[in-house]
Amino acid sequence: MNLFNSALKKNITFVHPAYFVISGFSGIPNIKYYYVFLCFVYIVSVLGNTAVMAVIYLDHNLRTPKYIAVFHLAFVDLFGSSALMPKVLDIFLFNHRYIPYNDCLTFFFFCYTCLDMQVLNLVALSYDRLIAIIHPLHYQVKVTHRFMLSLIASFWVFVVTIVLIAVGLLTRLSFCNSVVINSYFCDHGQIFRLACNDYTPSYVFGMFSIALILWFPLAFILLSYLCIGYALSKVATAQERYRAFKTCTAHLSLVAIYFLPILITFTLMENIHPNARIINLSLTSVFPPMLNPIIYVLQTQEIKVSVKRLLRIRGKSKITTNK
Repeated sequence: MNLFNSALKKNITFVHPAYFVISGFSGIPNIKYYYVFLCFVYIVSVLGNTAVMAVIYLDHNLRTPKYIAVFHLAFVDLFGSSALMPKVLDIFLFNHRYIPYNDCLTFFFFCYTCLDMQVLNLVALSYDRLIAIIHPLHYQVKVTHRFMLSLIASFWVFVVTIVLIAVGLLTRLSFCNSVVINSYFCDHGQIFRLACNDYTPSYVFGMFSIALILWFPLAFILLSYLCIGYALSKVATAQERYRAFKTCTAHLSLVAIYFLPILITFTLMENIHPNARIINLSLTSVFPPMLNPIIYVLQTQEIKVSVKRLLRIRGKSKITTNK
């Protein structure tokens, strides 16, 4: 506790820079084409997630607890991409690498809040699949609209609290040497390592946050699928096992897309080249929001049926209008 108390003393004057400099990639020619590619990914992400949200909103058959979580995932993907990508494109395509101190902390807050909520949304979907397969008869009692909304709201409170504490600890740091952040956005680890006073509280809290937001959710998801696999092994026919497992494929795809790049980055840690780290994290930030709506449309039967139904209704209304 003394460590954190020393960081929160009020009689210390902290040196805050007027701005930070986002370095981005180093030594890579024509790197602007990569940011143009990220811009294209962002546009597809916005269109895809908006479409998924619209389909769920318009089709009353999709107003179920599961699709509340899917709608929220699309919203967080849209919000997170919009918090990150326009600023990243402004920084690197238009060479606005100087970012004011307060703007950087705000940028950090919104980016990390959305990234963390993406993980916890996968936990909500994992719990939904777990109850649907293991306790199908009690599913409508255990997973209600109210329960899912309360779970998502509690995740928001938890994540906002965690990120605000991280921001608060960053404000207790002095920056009297370098202000160059070796990343593509205001990255937590890269910011506190620039401090010229003791950044141990930020480091410890960062490790604690990774365990809470990354490792514990991943452990819960893996454990839930072990339980699902065990439950399906007791199902009489292979066709029933396949039909039940098929409802999980979209979620499993999202888990793999989100966690694998992050696990590679955190496993290699200091052994990974800064450029490789930036590519890995930037793709992790923009690819899941782009792929999530595509995966749900292609692998979820209810959404495919809903899209066809909405298109059919729209087509009939056009014919009626023309007549």
